[in-house]
Amino acid sequence: MRILHTSDWHVGKVLKGRDRRDEHKRVLAQVIEIAQAEQPDLVIVAGDLYDTAAPTAEATRLVTRALSALRKTGARVVAIGGNHDNGQALDALRPWADAAGIELRGSFRDDPRDLLIEGTTAGGERWRLVALPFLSQRFAIRAAEMYHLTAAEANQTYADLVARLIGKLSESFDEPGVVNLVTAHLTLVGASTGGGEREAHTIMGYAVPATVFPPNAHYVALGHLHRSQRVIAPCPTRYSGSPLAVDFGEEENVSSVAVVDVAVDRAAQVRDVPVTSARPLRTVRGDLEQLAKVNLPEAWLRVLVREAPRPGLREDVQELLPNALEVRIDPDMLPDRTAQRAAQRAGRSPRELFGDYLDSRGNAEEGVRELFDQLYDEVSSDK
Repeated sequence: MRILHTSDWHVGKVLKGRDRRDEHKRVLAQVIEIAQAEQPDLVIVAGDLYDTAAPTAEATRLVTRALSALRKTGARVVAIGGNHDNGQALDALRPWADAAGIELRGSFRDDPRDLLIEGTTAGGERWRLVALPFLSQRFAIRAAEMYHLTAAEANQTYADLVARLIGKLSESFDEPGVVNLVTAHLTLVGASTGGGEREAHTIMGYAVPATVFPPNAHYVALGHLHRSQRVIAPCPTRYSGSPLAVDFGEEENVSSVAVVDVAVDRAAQVRDVPVTSARPLRTVRGDLEQLAKVNLPEAWLRVLVREAPRPGLREDVQELLPNALEVRIDPDMLPDRTAQRAAQRAGRSPRELFGDYLDSRGNAEEGVRELFDQLYDEVSSDK
């Protein structure tokens, strides 16, 4: 059977105040084109369909249309909730999804069988998929109780709970003649973050070892980390990565989807198919003369300016580079006076401290100091 594995669409993402809906339309259109060309039996969307738990109507329309278009290629479509998604809101779309032939699993349900999806390809290959939405630590104990784990088991770590849940859900993987699959939205120990993930959900408290997956799984399709990568595990395990770079921390990532060929008696073979429809993100640095020579008209830019801070510098940069979404002084231009400031801070007046701050930032504009003095006098006189 053939699987198209994608994740972390983050529809609705705004980058430094810039709406990216047109990019998302192009990116999802290309994912659909890849599905039409590759003709997968199963499409897995491994979480974070949206960038926010309260998506706009337009974002919802874009996601539901993309899922419907993927289903129309003839593939079964399974999508799970990620940490950015509102799992209950996704589950509220289940009547629509069921009618459209789409398997949508936003959150945990009372019946564990709801997270076990089965099917047979047109060629007669049977498959079984454990679909595990994002599980917050806050709800881990509750989920454990749903699956009738003992109190002692419920007191174990988050990683242990995830392992026990997957173990229970994959008990039927011992049946011969079936392709066993898992999809989940989580962080694996040892995997590389892509740069744009929500930090609170990638720290060690949320990371689990790859040993949580059963060795008799034929393929594990993961979401959450935005960099496409294979992870060393007891079975073939992979993050598909995001089909577009969601912020400047991901500018070096190669956006793609994974196409997987697997059979009961054949190991999973994975190909990364690039997704090139989004505008690239690039970081450039230099003084104004150097920046004037930058020629990246199709890219969103983060600009590190090698000039002394002054009023109007941002505007001058944006006039040279209209696609500059972030402009700041290159950190290499800023003197490191941390120790000196700490030694001098005791007993100094607010005016002196503010003057030290301006000096540390290389700001020699006397008008800024005068404005601070004026504001400080006004505030002080009110007391």
